[in-house]
Amino acid sequence: ASGENAVIYNARRVDIIVGPLSILIPNGMMGELTPAMAEAIASSPARKVLLPLIRGTIELVGLSPEPLPHLIDAMVERIKQLYMNLGTS
Repeated sequence: ASGENAVIYNARRVDIIVGPLSILIPNGMMGELTPAMAEAIASSPARKVLLPLIRGTIELVGLSPEPLPHLIDAMVERIKQLYMNLGTS
C-alpha cells in the first residue's frame, strides 16, 4: 500500500518507522509527504530510526557529514539491535 491513507493507517500499527528525517516535516520530501502523514508518523508510538537527510530550507547543524552508504549501514545495525530487543521484552 502507498499514499496518505496507508501511511496514516499503518503508522500506529508498526514497531519501527525507518526513513529520512524529513518524514516528520509537513510537506517534506519535496511536497510528497502531506501534513497529515507527518503528523501520523510523529504521533506514532513506534520507534523512529531516521537518517539525517533533509532537502530545502532546513539545515541540521552539528552532524558530521557521513556518506549515505555509511549512514544506511549504521541504520541497519540499529534496526537489528531494536528487533533483538523486541524479542526479549
